[in-house]
Amino acid sequence: MKDTRKNYVVLDIETTGLSPKYEKIIEIGAARIVNGQVEDTYAAFVNPGKSLPPRIVELTGITDKDVRNAPYIEDIFDAFAGFVGEDILLGHNLMFDYSFVKRAAANQKRTFEKEGLDTLRIARRFLTKLDSKRLGDLCGHYGIHLEAHRALNDAIATHMLYQRLAEEFYEKDPACFAPQALVCNVKKESPVTPRQYAHVIRLAQRFGQQVVEEDGVCYLEPVAKVTTERIEIGRLSKNEASRLIDRLLANYGQ
Repeated sequence: MKDTRKNYVVLDIETTGLSPKYEKIIEIGAARIVNGQVEDTYAAFVNPGKSLPPRIVELTGITDKDVRNAPYIEDIFDAFAGFVGEDILLGHNLMFDYSFVKRAAANQKRTFEKEGLDTLRIARRFLTKLDSKRLGDLCGHYGIHLEAHRALNDAIATHMLYQRLAEEFYEKDPACFAPQALVCNVKKESPVTPRQYAHVIRLAQRFGQQVVEEDGVCYLEPVAKVTTERIEIGRLSKNEASRLIDRLLANYGQ
């Protein structure tokens, strides 16, 4: 059996926001750790099907230009899942990253059932005197270099943090460093229906909103009081399309 203190895949993602139900992955970073060393890495931008909120651009430095021509999550999911293989996952606040990946898997009718280790959980257990358990602050505590809020950088910093935590605290409580099943139940999202797709375009045109077509793809430009994002209409889920239609009608009339 592999020693899970030394062998795992460390994962980090960047997203358009905090909720996996409403937001999208924009970058995946992962590193395979073998015997405590980085053996291989995986990094990819992901097209979220909409423009990035200004706060995300400011936080990550990732721009619409970076993701506009990037693959969609379904185009790279097999490569990512293949990179992870059967290994244990490691992350900082791992369930956040895992929940987004699980939704992506569910939308493709794939399984992605994993066990994992969470440096946030370990830090909360042992570093009780530290006011903040954010990755950046923990890295500062241990003198670990971090270029924050880029997926692969954060992943490798999380690996280094885990190694320091294991060196310092494993003997005190080995059970805290044992991988646990990651439980995250999500349902497949149905894609926008042809009727909804056409209805969004009709409403936008009726209310004087701009719909543009680029390379055969239709986008709804930001609509005052409705959305601040440029949306790829065909990438909406059925529920997202329904909410968008409701907002258009509520703000611009029947």
